[in-house]
Amino acid sequence: MVLIDLAYIRKTNFLLVVILFICNASIAQDLEPRAYANMPKGANIIVGSYGYLKGDIVTEASLPIKDFIITSNNLGLGYMRSFGLAGKLARIQVAVPYVFMDGEATVSGEKITGNRTGFGDMRIRFGINLLGSPALDLKSFRQYQQKTIFGVSLVTSVPTGIYYSDKRINIGANRWGFKPEVGISKRFEHVYVELYSGVWFYTQNHEYLGDNELKQDPVLSFQAHGCYFFKNQMWFGINLNWFSGGKTTVDDIPAGSIINSSRIGGTFSMPLSRMQSLKFQFNTGIFKNIGLNYDSFSVGYQYVFF
Repeated sequence: MVLIDLAYIRKTNFLLVVILFICNASIAQDLEPRAYANMPKGANIIVGSYGYLKGDIVTEASLPIKDFIITSNNLGLGYMRSFGLAGKLARIQVAVPYVFMDGEATVSGEKITGNRTGFGDMRIRFGINLLGSPALDLKSFRQYQQKTIFGVSLVTSVPTGIYYSDKRINIGANRWGFKPEVGISKRFEHVYVELYSGVWFYTQNHEYLGDNELKQDPVLSFQAHGCYFFKNQMWFGINLNWFSGGKTTVDDIPAGSIINSSRIGGTFSMPLSRMQSLKFQFNTGIFKNIGLNYDSFSVGYQYVFF
């Protein structure tokens, strides 16, 4: 059976907004520390990751839906390259997720189950540190002491994910997303602090439940991170985000509530060697006005070469 085909319940259109955030924002987690950190130019980084997510995504009491539980196992492969651009440090990142998602819910007293499996939407991030982060080779970088960095980036969500136009719930969004962002970071002796702010803009999905046109308003996002570094390059961080907006319409008819949610989490990174490391991350919701009531855990392996 398909995963929750609720076309006959008009109010459940708001579920699309929640699923898009769970299957897209959470796969390529918008709670990522050190996005503007200083690093040497010419670095190549390969990342493999596994993430687990589970939660009850329905909170509106007016809906005839209970116990809507989503469980998602996500595999990810990413690559990043740092380089010099006009004497400044720049980087480009690409990440592709593969998702195994199961769901179950009670709809009007009837239990329904189903699953989705396939590629999610690819993320591409280009960023440049405009102040406080010159493009240095590895030898010069080892003697450089970071202070305050100001950078900008553009994150692009590419609609490569699996999408069924006749289904309400999908892994892919079938639309493009663009997030311009500004970030500032400062390194103290053992403490690293960051603040980011950006806005997600989305193109239209012209194949929502057939040939309907789905539109979503921009979503404002904010992140704050604080990390403590140990002498052996091991570090631990506290992560916080907040996002608001994203009201949705289908054929110009209101179909989704405004999102106003915040999450908190922790990140722990440990080196395996000079060029290898493991990173563990956990996050959970602080408050939310709709859905997004889930916990997320991930582990990633990172390999660096020049």
